Amino acid sequence: MGRRKGWASSVTGRPVMRSPGRPPAGRREHRVRFWAAVARGATSVDAAAEAGVSAVVGVRWFREAGGMPPSAIRAPLSGRYLSFAEREEIALLRAQKCGVREIARQLGRSPSTISRELRRNAATRSGRLEYRASTAQWHADQRARRPKLAKLAVNAELRRYVQDRLSGAVERPDGGGVDGPKVRWIGRRHGPRKDRRWAKSWSPEQISGRLRLDFPDDESMRVWHEAIYQSLYVQGRGALRRELTACLRTGRALRVPRARARRGKHFVTDQVLISERPAEAEDRAVPGHWEGDLILGLESSAIGTLVERTTRFTMLMHLPPMVGQEPRAKNGPALAGHGAEAVRDAIASTITTLPEQLRRSLTWDQGTEMAQHAQLRIQTGLPVYFCDPHSPWQRGTNENTNGLLRQYFPKGTDLARHSAEDLAAVAATLNGRPRKTLGWKTPAEALNEYLTTTV
Repeated sequence: MGRRKGWASSVTGRPVMRSPGRPPAGRREHRVRFWAAVARGATSVDAAAEAGVSAVVGVRWFREAGGMPPSAIRAPLSGRYLSFAEREEIALLRAQKCGVREIARQLGRSPSTISRELRRNAATRSGRLEYRASTAQWHADQRARRPKLAKLAVNAELRRYVQDRLSGAVERPDGGGVDGPKVRWIGRRHGPRKDRRWAKSWSPEQISGRLRLDFPDDESMRVWHEAIYQSLYVQGRGALRRELTACLRTGRALRVPRARARRGKHFVTDQVLISERPAEAEDRAVPGHWEGDLILGLESSAIGTLVERTTRFTMLMHLPPMVGQEPRAKNGPALAGHGAEAVRDAIASTITTLPEQLRRSLTWDQGTEMAQHAQLRIQTGLPVYFCDPHSPWQRGTNENTNGLLRQYFPKGTDLARHSAEDLAAVAATLNGRPRKTLGWKTPAEALNEYLTTTV
C-alpha cells in the first residue's frame, strides 16, 4: 500500500515542500563570493571565475537579479548555521553508520543540531528518511527564504500610482495623450541615437517624495525609492514589469553596480593620481606645473591644450588628422590624430621647447589619449598625474582656458582646418591678454619675469 499521504511531515516536523529537482549550479557560498566580486567592480565573467562557477552561470545570476545582489546573500552565513561542506561530512559519516553523537563530535557541533538536521532536511522521495547533502542544503535554503511580500505586490493602489508616474502617457496642455515613437522592448538598454519610449518618466525618488504630498494622512501610500528600483530590476518580486525600466532616465535594463560604474582606466594607478602630485603644484608658488586636455570638434577633430598653473601661460598642440589610412576598425586606434601615440608625440615635441625648470609636472584627466604617459615621462622626464574620475575642477585652470579658447574654436566646428600657425597665433593672443589674477600682467610677461629672475 505504501506510505500514507503526509507521513513525511509527521515524521520530520516540516510542512510539505515541492521537489528540489536538479541541484542548483552553485551554492550560497558561491553566490556570496560572486556578488562580493561584483561589488568590487569585477565583470560577471571574472566574478564567476572567482566564485568557482562557469561564466554562463555568472551572467545568468547577474541578469536574473537585475544587477542587484539579493538581500539574502549579501553576507556569508555565520558559524551558527551548517555549511554545505559540513552537510557533506554528515552525509559521509551517516553512510558509514556513525551515530549522532559521533558525527557531532567530529564536526564540533551539538548532538541536538545533528539530530535536528537529519530529521528536518532528510530526503523522503524514496519512502525512507535518507540524508543527502544537496537535498539537505536545498531544504535549508528554502526555509531561510524571506516570506515577506513586496509592498508594491500587495498594495494595488500604490502599484497603480507608481506605474502611472513611471509609464503614464505624455499629455498635451489640453489633456490629450501623445503616444510618441513606437519602441519595442528588447530586454536591454536602448542603443545610441535611437528613439526612446515617451512616458511621464518620474524618477523613483520623485515618486516616493510626491506620495507624501498627495497622501499626507495615508501611511499605506508610502514606498521607499529603493523598493521601486528593486521591484523593477529583481525578477520574482511580483510587482513591476522589467520593461518599465525603459521609462527611467538611464533606460538600463540591468542595474550597474556602483563600483563597476566608477572603475577607472587600467593605465591609471595609485602612484599617478593627483593626490601624489607635489604640494608645490597646489599653491602655485613655483612655475612649471602644467594642466592639459583636448578640445574636440566636428568629426573627432581635436586641439591639445597645455596651461601653466602659476602664470596661466598657454600652449596649443596641433593634432592633424591621419592621412593615407584605411577606414577605422572597431575598437582600433584613433585616426583623427588624437590617439595615445599622437598625443604623446605632440606633448613631447611641445614641452621640450621649454627650459628644464618649467617641466615639473603635468596633470590630465583620465582620457585614453594619455595611455602612453609612462613613455612620455621616459622621453621628457615630465611626471604625469591624473585627476580623479569625473572631477574636472581638479584642473580648473585648464578648464577655464578651454572656455576662453572656445571663442576661437567653437563647439561643433571642424578644428582640423586650423594649421599649426593658426594655433600659435591664438595662443599668443591669449598670452598677451592682461589677467586680474596676475596683477594685470599678461601670462607672457609673468613667465618672462620668472625666467629672467632665475637665470
